[in-house]
Amino acid sequence: MKVKRHEILDYETYQDQRDDIRDQVMRIKAPRRIHVPPYLTFLFENRDTIRYQIQEMVRVERMVRESDIQHEIDTYNELLGDQDELGCTLLIEIEEPTERDGLLRRWVGLMDCLYLTLEDGSRAPAVFDRRQIGEERLSSVQYLKFRTNGKGPVAIGIDHPDFPKETPLTSEQRLALRCDLQASQS
Repeated sequence: MKVKRHEILDYETYQDQRDDIRDQVMRIKAPRRIHVPPYLTFLFENRDTIRYQIQEMVRVERMVRESDIQHEIDTYNELLGDQDELGCTLLIEIEEPTERDGLLRRWVGLMDCLYLTLEDGSRAPAVFDRRQIGEERLSSVQYLKFRTNGKGPVAIGIDHPDFPKETPLTSEQRLALRCDLQASQS
């Protein structure tokens, strides 16, 4: 289910509640943040994390125009998976600029190598937002989705020599993503 306009607080009301909301969302994000050494972090999104991102943009930009707020809602809602999908932000975290540039060029084909291993042993390949992929290098932030057909993931896999084959998910991570899949079906 996507975030609706009536769920977004005005920036002053949000500011009053921000600390409590932020604490709650950080607890929600924790099991949805999956690190694949040495450079990849997958942050699986859900309604709560997306609503928080929208609220933060409204606060920072001090948005009051309905069209601006709706634009943020529409933009961030794109990151959520549809029914039986998991939406994810992939962060490629390389601190040193020269190393980062070289690896982002080397990993141009990475989008074809990522998948989730599902509970039945099948694979759900990553579907990238093609607007973010250049011919010569990747962006260090990527938005992707995994179509799981309602099956829960048990590992993140990468068919690329620079990364481990599969990174198993913890029971807490599996449960969080399973709950997000169930919510996508309502």
